[in-house]
Amino acid sequence: MKISYKWLNEYLDASLSVEEMAELLTDIGLEVEGIEQWERVKGGLEGVVVGRVVECGRHPNAERLSLTKVDIGTGELLSIVCGAPNVAAGQKVLVATAGTTLYPVEGEPIKLKRARIRGEVSEGMICAEDELGLGTDHSGIVVLPEDAPVGMPAAEYLELAGDTVFEIGLTPNRSDATSHLGVARDLAAALRVRKGQDVSVRLPDVSAFRPDSQDRPVQVIVEEPAGCPRYSGLTITGVRVGESPQWLKDRLEAIGLRPINNVVDVTNFVLHELGQPLHAFDLDKVAGDTIRVKTLPEGTPFVTLDEVERKLSAEDLMICDGESNPLCIAGVFGGLGSGVTEQTSSVFLESACFNPRWIRRTSRRHQLFTDAAKIFEKGADPNVTVFALKRAALLIRELAGGTIASEVVDVYPEPIAPRRVSVAWAWVSRLIGVELSRKTIERILAALEMPIVEADDQHFTVEVPTNKHDVQRPADVVEEILRIYGFNEVPVSDRMQISLSYEAWPNDATLRQAVSELLAANGFYEMMGLSLSQSRYYQELMPVPEQQLVYIQNTSNAQLDVMRPTMLFSALEAVQHNLNRQRSDLRLFEFGKSYRRTENGFAEPRHLTLTLTGKRWPESWRFHERADADFFTLKAMVQLVFDRLGVQGFQRRPLEADGWSYGLEYHRGPRVLARLGRVSGHILKGMDIDQPVFFAELAWDELTAIARRNKIKFEALDRFPAVRRDLALVIDNSVKFEDIAALARKTARKLLRDLNLFDVYENEARLGKGKKSYAVSFLFQHPDKTLQSKEVDKVMEQLIQAFEQKLGATIRR
Repeated sequence: MKISYKWLNEYLDASLSVEEMAELLTDIGLEVEGIEQWERVKGGLEGVVVGRVVECGRHPNAERLSLTKVDIGTGELLSIVCGAPNVAAGQKVLVATAGTTLYPVEGEPIKLKRARIRGEVSEGMICAEDELGLGTDHSGIVVLPEDAPVGMPAAEYLELAGDTVFEIGLTPNRSDATSHLGVARDLAAALRVRKGQDVSVRLPDVSAFRPDSQDRPVQVIVEEPAGCPRYSGLTITGVRVGESPQWLKDRLEAIGLRPINNVVDVTNFVLHELGQPLHAFDLDKVAGDTIRVKTLPEGTPFVTLDEVERKLSAEDLMICDGESNPLCIAGVFGGLGSGVTEQTSSVFLESACFNPRWIRRTSRRHQLFTDAAKIFEKGADPNVTVFALKRAALLIRELAGGTIASEVVDVYPEPIAPRRVSVAWAWVSRLIGVELSRKTIERILAALEMPIVEADDQHFTVEVPTNKHDVQRPADVVEEILRIYGFNEVPVSDRMQISLSYEAWPNDATLRQAVSELLAANGFYEMMGLSLSQSRYYQELMPVPEQQLVYIQNTSNAQLDVMRPTMLFSALEAVQHNLNRQRSDLRLFEFGKSYRRTENGFAEPRHLTLTLTGKRWPESWRFHERADADFFTLKAMVQLVFDRLGVQGFQRRPLEADGWSYGLEYHRGPRVLARLGRVSGHILKGMDIDQPVFFAELAWDELTAIARRNKIKFEALDRFPAVRRDLALVIDNSVKFEDIAALARKTARKLLRDLNLFDVYENEARLGKGKKSYAVSFLFQHPDKTLQSKEVDKVMEQLIQAFEQKLGATIRR
């Protein structure tokens, strides 16, 4: 939030430098994240002064140019070539000297230098309005009144003094600090308590408010009091909508707002002055001179000020006219057809208090994050609406003319009284960490306008103003006390206490780091996806039983309405994001959780996911053709992770699950260790991904439990050579390599060290229908001796016999 230094000082009867104010703001919990200088004119007209044209004659080489001698108060006359048609001797003008940088309304900045123009020396420039950035007029130079003092800096003469603007990091709970007056109250409290200064806050004077007539009363009907606890308004007729005065435009521009017209600018000014959002309606467009606060049927179309047609929800609170035509989304955004324009002559001014929850839902639903919505979300003060209304009405009457043509209509069926919170005296010191006397606590609360209404030896009861929407518990009261007492006043102990903790080794962090380093070394990048997901994924693309989905009420983003039941779509969103930015070769991994509702509550298993798409390896001169990453690339990476964690003795089976074209499932009995495969085509199409994606989801809880049970064993290096033999097996297509490996290990378990499938051959004409040929290598080794050929031959015969009898294999010789 932006706060103007000059604006703040209008309400404080204390003198603080910019540095003192910034330090104090930060120390009371309004952290100053940045300080910037605002200038009405870019560059501040530095180098531009008031001058007097002493001589003016025609340029000898150009009829449209004039040769002038200009006095700028230095004792020497400047020679300046001027092309303006209205330049004349005796005029007071604005002169930019050589070396000055000008920032015109249009075009690039111009740095002036001494130059020759058509053979004549020019030592500066007599400026037009647009050349200085003061306006758009380029018809001639700016001619000043005769009493303009020669030599005076232009910024000083035109009263263009800038402002200092603080960027404050306002926390979501601070409903009382959403305005300049709210911040001024905090500063005054801190100065009273810390500096002992008798500082008060000057409120705007609204004592002159009187209705001029009762000619145009407006009826207000609140049909949804739960969404609108209070609604105030009045009518102003005969207004003249036009440009705002310079002081008002300066105030708004300094904090980053664009001036629109004198009526709308007043509503924005009061919002940032008092923290009360206002809205001005063109009264002639309000049917029946009646305002209805209500909801409309689901899907009702409504065109907002940004000329976008939006479909309303049945939960959106609307401001409607007497015929229930929508005029404005309450507390969020105005309508295109009812706003104030140059043709407006009668205004209905709204000052209301809306329910924060209603506003938050609507703002997030329509993605409209206006200043008004932000204030209402925090909780606006319901008891300032009429004061703000009077302040705005007086300003509009002053700046736009007109008459106040009605009494204030104020619908407030259940007035909201200040909240009372009881706090233990001892609790204050205990929570802050410093012993505070009762006198100190009373003084701080009085400075905060939070009077103690009851007190005894153990407790006190404080009355919380209605502008402090977040102060609801004893801890909140203590926080208010601490802010004004000073965070820096709490001493830091010179003692440090630690406790020893023990956990099983290797711990989860160690295992995670080891696997992360392994994957990173193999070209993977770690990603972090949101735990929130879109329910449509699990309804349209990969159905998940409705009773298993964990829905949430996400007012920040209505689309992210469930906790992810699988990490697949987080990975696919990352793939889609990268593909849209021409990054098509991806290797990603993520540690995270999935969430499902179960019969006994909720399940939150942890996972490690691997995602592959694109080419197998980076582009290089060494590879003329780059192969695509495939299932076996993914399978190899999963095996690397299993090997790193020491996971062995698991079974494999075909993956039969929604979301996969094909794949494998690794398991130990009923416990699934990993699922890996190619993502289904219809899911990729639904995610707008046009290339194959391979995905693995590893059960991290299961894998780490296995890793912790593993014991490191030392084995000596092999002393005796290994013997390799190869077999070509013709088998049915239904036989998997896993079947061959399992049978081989069972038959030759003592000597068989390893086996590998190194070739697959399929040819129906030569092998027969439904047949394939596997070329398998077998590696034999004995730990205590060198194997003889006879021993190896004997084992090979046993393997051949087993393959023929149990797998129906034929040996190709």
